[in-house]
Amino acid sequence: MRWEAQMLQADDEQPADSPGIPVGRTATLPLVGLQRSITSPQFADTVFHEVLAKSALNQVPAASSMPFRWTVNPYRGCTHACVYCYARNTHTYLDLDAGADFDQQIVVKVNIADVLKAEVNRPSWTREMVALGTNTDPYQRAEGRYQLMPGIIRTLADSGTPISLLTKGTLLKRDLPILKEASSLVPIQVGVSLALLEPALAARVEPGTPSPTARLKLIEKLTEAGAEVSVMAMPILPWLTDGEDDLESLFSAVRDAGAHQIQAGALHLRPGARQWYLEWIEREHPQLLAGYRNFYAHGSYAPQSYRRALSRRAVSVASRMGLHYGSAHRALPERPRSAAPDFGAKTSTLREPAPLQPSLFD
Repeated sequence: MRWEAQMLQADDEQPADSPGIPVGRTATLPLVGLQRSITSPQFADTVFHEVLAKSALNQVPAASSMPFRWTVNPYRGCTHACVYCYARNTHTYLDLDAGADFDQQIVVKVNIADVLKAEVNRPSWTREMVALGTNTDPYQRAEGRYQLMPGIIRTLADSGTPISLLTKGTLLKRDLPILKEASSLVPIQVGVSLALLEPALAARVEPGTPSPTARLKLIEKLTEAGAEVSVMAMPILPWLTDGEDDLESLFSAVRDAGAHQIQAGALHLRPGARQWYLEWIEREHPQLLAGYRNFYAHGSYAPQSYRRALSRRAVSVASRMGLHYGSAHRALPERPRSAAPDFGAKTSTLREPAPLQPSLFD
């Protein structure tokens, strides 16, 4: 990519000899620490806004039910463009919309590893588990250029901080050697997000993600490298991917790929995602629109009775398939830095790894 040649100026009037491409308002976002905005021929209609972040660690509100208290998000917005993504509304805080802007206006925290290093080396840092991939995917396609994750992983591991990682991105294969090295220092959980297998539906509902087949191959590669892989089968889409046959096919495929744990959950539609997803339903499956509006008439979540029934079916199918049922992000105890790594311990999902084969990085 010729990223350096794609600089966009911060004002609408560019000098004649400027290497940038005039794009009007997209280069004048009110982003703190904005250094430049760039485009690339490989990312049609997408603008990357490079910023200098002031902080890296995000504290999860105490009232949250999440099994972790800290996250790191190197990107805001996501080219995976999942129509159901619950993080869409966060783009409105930047005066961007939760629809196309979330997919095409990507904020990149280019200095995040350096900022994170300063934060985790403070005496006050207690080395609680940090979750990666909880908001937008850290292994979306732009990571291939920016390479922020190696520095994040090394920084957390060197500080003795356990890591939980969840992604749809097959680019994770690039960092397997780094994860294996880090697993000798801290417990690491590895999760892959995969909730449907049908290629045509996946291409419509999550158009920027690697295909389901590619993610199954990622699970295989992670397993071959010694990881115990968890699968987050979320969201299950009412009337589209929630049938017994759908669950059995999905759970069977991830088991055969080598996953050891899975958890399923019904679609929830937060503000921002709700409008975007329902517009998609109206275009793609208009016969389901009334049902969806009724299902989500009183909030972001499907009716409790539906969620309970889905959970029962998922637990039953997982049991039949020999899969553990549980979250991809689980609370991890701190491993003393002086302790020898125990790859067989349940607190770590990376066991003593087999030698990597070159095919892992093809």
